[in-house]
Amino acid sequence: MLWQALVAARDLGRLQEIASILIRYGFGDMVRRMGLANLLERTGRVLHWHEAGELAHLPPHARVRRALEEMGPTFVKLGQILATRVDLFEPEWIAEFSKLQDSSPASPYPEIHQQLTEDLGAPPEEVFAAFDPQPLATGSIAQVHRARLEEGGEVVVKVRRPGIRLVIEADLRWLSRLAEAIETGNSELRYVHWQEVVRQFTQSLRRELDFGVECRNAERIAMNFSGYSGPDPTYETSAAGLDAVAATDGTGFAPPLIVIPRVYWQWTGERVCVQEFIDGIPGRDLAAVDHAGLDRKILASRGVHAVIKMIVEDGLFHADPHPGNIFYLPGNRLAFIDFGMVGRLTEERRDQLARLLLGLVQHEHMRVADVLLDWTSGGGMGGDINEDALTSEIGTFVDQHLGVPLRQLKLGNMLSDLVTILRAHQLSLPPDLALFVKTFITLEGMGRELDPELDLAGEALPMLRGALAARYVPAAMAKRGWRAAADIATLIGDLPRDLARLVRSARRGRLDIHVEVAHLKHVGDQLGAAANRLVIGIVVAAIIVGSSIVMTVSGGPTLLGLPIFGLIGYSCATIGGIWLLLSISRSNKADRDRKP
Repeated sequence: MLWQALVAARDLGRLQEIASILIRYGFGDMVRRMGLANLLERTGRVLHWHEAGELAHLPPHARVRRALEEMGPTFVKLGQILATRVDLFEPEWIAEFSKLQDSSPASPYPEIHQQLTEDLGAPPEEVFAAFDPQPLATGSIAQVHRARLEEGGEVVVKVRRPGIRLVIEADLRWLSRLAEAIETGNSELRYVHWQEVVRQFTQSLRRELDFGVECRNAERIAMNFSGYSGPDPTYETSAAGLDAVAATDGTGFAPPLIVIPRVYWQWTGERVCVQEFIDGIPGRDLAAVDHAGLDRKILASRGVHAVIKMIVEDGLFHADPHPGNIFYLPGNRLAFIDFGMVGRLTEERRDQLARLLLGLVQHEHMRVADVLLDWTSGGGMGGDINEDALTSEIGTFVDQHLGVPLRQLKLGNMLSDLVTILRAHQLSLPPDLALFVKTFITLEGMGRELDPELDLAGEALPMLRGALAARYVPAAMAKRGWRAAADIATLIGDLPRDLARLVRSARRGRLDIHVEVAHLKHVGDQLGAAANRLVIGIVVAAIIVGSSIVMTVSGGPTLLGLPIFGLIGYSCATIGGIWLLLSISRSNKADRDRKP
């Protein structure tokens, strides 16, 4: 059904565009494996195969990145998601994916105006006291306009590009087919589990298309920071700055250290969202930070504490804390914007993360190894886990940092090195943890830009210890105990009914036992292929024997003095023999590629 939808007439134009880009960047074999060549040629659409390999001199990661850029917003977003999978790709691939910029030319204002009028219930110039038709920023999915409310507050209006959903849905259908083709046809890339990556990407992108989801994420994070007082250190410069801000505002109250833009729900929906305008210094403009007299060390410390709090304490964190999504405010405060990409961690995950980071900081390699083995307990991408080899390698890695002062430990780099070890063992992290690792690496890089002497390990250590200690206070233990007791009670309560169903099924002869033996299907396929080759071999031998007999019989039509039927028989036997040899060769190559 998916394939029928994929080849529908509405997708053909897009498919030709994508196929042409792939051919130009040297991925013509992929186009053929998916059947796109035959499909497009049957519809009269020409693919320029002479372009194949035109850019083949580029390294593979550069070709993939440039192809993703040309294929449009869906594929740019895919590349940005792949940039978070540090557990799947080598650093040069991650660096290349990170170059993908989420920007494109602004949509024509008449189209934006019409859509805004539909979503707001009135033209934007009637809803707002002022509305700037020139976008403040543009992206592949949306663009942002600045406006002013009737009561005087400044806001930003984020508008989804008209018609973008139809384009993205067509691309997602094609991506699903592409992932299937890669897994079945490319042994070098099969271990990445592309179909699962595309499935998760599809869910993420569809959520990102709904601005209501983004705004609910922002409100939840704002609620988590309600009353937040920061790392507490008594920074005199910070206190003086906050007092000055409060006096300027005329409120007499110190403003929040972490600012999340307010959402105006009366104008927010799936295709548009209206949020408070943040008037601050962009995270990239460090010169302006110095000019404004802000303290870089305090900003770095507060940013680190805020993100670690989101990860370890709240379980809901901004998954893209790059400089473009952060603003610096008077009083050494910070504002986070754009919550389209967030990470979610369960209580169990947060506990594991705290133990992992503590193990790295305190040089306890067994604790680190235990957590990593829990994360990859489903098995590796290439087969079973060699636990002894993995544990030994982790122990060696942790011992390398033994005796290094906390201030000199770079947790982001250590996490990156750990992921490299996992990748060497063909192990992958669950998606939520891959997002955390990427976020943490980005956080440390940005923090050290602000403060080259940032002691991330020292900043994080008290929070990690506090998070673990909080799990063992009486109230938390009682809560977990009641939850476990409730689960056991439910299981016991359902047991009689489950046993009754089991007995009923057995009496009716409908009790099925499914036994799944690893690689059994592959063995069956090999036996089937061997039987087919054996039959072909027997037929070829019979043709040779029959043709030899015919050659000894006089009479009948001849060619060059030899019986025609005998020659035809030998020709068929030759073709069958060549096919048999090629089949055996292909089978042997597939077996070699399948071995880890």
